[in-house]
Amino acid sequence: MARLILASSSPRRRELLEQLSLVFDIYSPDIDESVQAGESVAHYVERLACAKAEAVQLQYPDAIVIAADTSLGVDQEILGKPESKQHAFEMWGKISGRKHDVYTAVCVRTNTQISSIVVRTEVEFQHLSPNDMEAYWATSEPIGKAGAYAIQGIAARYIPRIEGSYSNVVGLPLHETVQLLQAVKALN
Repeated sequence: MARLILASSSPRRRELLEQLSLVFDIYSPDIDESVQAGESVAHYVERLACAKAEAVQLQYPDAIVIAADTSLGVDQEILGKPESKQHAFEMWGKISGRKHDVYTAVCVRTNTQISSIVVRTEVEFQHLSPNDMEAYWATSEPIGKAGAYAIQGIAARYIPRIEGSYSNVVGLPLHETVQLLQAVKALN
């Protein structure tokens, strides 16, 4: 099998991919993650995942590249990673006491094939009081996480239910990733 590269610096994506018992390298590309005017969450994450895969493929043309991007969608708004404590609190205010969607796009690319998919999971978030927000921010867990929370961590206490793929919310939908790898003949 050709060299497999995960185009991500996310420790969560690395851990998820390791669950598949795959041997892979990590290379994190630097791409522009700006949202384009009128862009839907699904289009945004797919565009970024494919751009990451392309950037790494250019560096390693014989490799099989897996790239992903995750964002939240609420009221047609894209919620990425918090830029500050205030930004995190604003995000939590938008998802507190209601449901939101988590979108992850996965792109698998070889020198001859490109396959991608967008997976959506609905997440219900309990109402967060200002004290809840202060306490959660103090853990440092929200920093660098889409929507300013990590379902696999402390934030699990605030999530009564999800509908869809758990690994998608963490950052890499494993079932769909395997399907994409099989489609490009990277897995049997």
